[in-house]
Amino acid sequence: MSIWRCPICQEPLHREEHTWICSNRHSFDQARSGYVNLLPVNQKRTKQPGDNKQMVHARTQFLDAGYYSVLREAVAQCVTAHAADHGVLLDVGCGEGYYLQGVTEALQQAGKRLPAYGIDIAKCAVDAAAKRCKKASFAVASVFHLPVQDHCCTMVLSMFAPYCGPEIERVLASGGTLIQVIPGAQHLWELKQAIYDTPYRNTVKDYALEGFSLLQVDRITKRILLSNPQDIQNLFTMTPYYYKTGVQEHEKLQALQELETEISFELIQYRKH
Repeated sequence: MSIWRCPICQEPLHREEHTWICSNRHSFDQARSGYVNLLPVNQKRTKQPGDNKQMVHARTQFLDAGYYSVLREAVAQCVTAHAADHGVLLDVGCGEGYYLQGVTEALQQAGKRLPAYGIDIAKCAVDAAAKRCKKASFAVASVFHLPVQDHCCTMVLSMFAPYCGPEIERVLASGGTLIQVIPGAQHLWELKQAIYDTPYRNTVKDYALEGFSLLQVDRITKRILLSNPQDIQNLFTMTPYYYKTGVQEHEKLQALQELETEISFELIQYRKH
């Protein structure tokens, strides 16, 4: 049984060999890597929305080097602690699947059978996630138009993704858990110092969310040393700073042989009313 619903008519989708079909015969082919594209053309703002291949490749290399493993372990522990022995987990904005892979492995080790699903608007990221994390199901989709049936999820994971409250509330069952990860105020401070003449701290949002009770906030901080120039470039390329800066800032980063910087995250846990 799948949680996917047709992005055109909102009827449940069922799989027939390598195609997903609804009762109105709208059909969506499953890619060779295992994901299904449920992003209609009218929900695209650009031809290839979301992160591009360069950004996904850089992030994959950086994350696989283990620099953010402390965050992956914390998220996996948090999900496992909140997960019941049944239910459904949805990762909105799953990227290349690095964190969901860690979560599914932790759930399996804990003996919790929780089907996992991931969506992202970037097709190249979802393709990478489907290849990386075989224990989960993936779809190309927008967080603002989730192709997911009403109230079918017991847990939603949102890591650095845009937040669409009405959609999260719609797909999450009553009493379900929302886990959000956002950058902390000092996240990548030294990287910003290396780029900008006047660096700025991240704005940490108000924790209150309509329809949810705040359960807990955990702050995860660590200093990381990047002694490989390619790792520095990968970190830079996977951030919005790469696309918001010019030639001068890029040249500053290219000249760096080593970078030590703080990483800082806020792991926020909610319960739906």
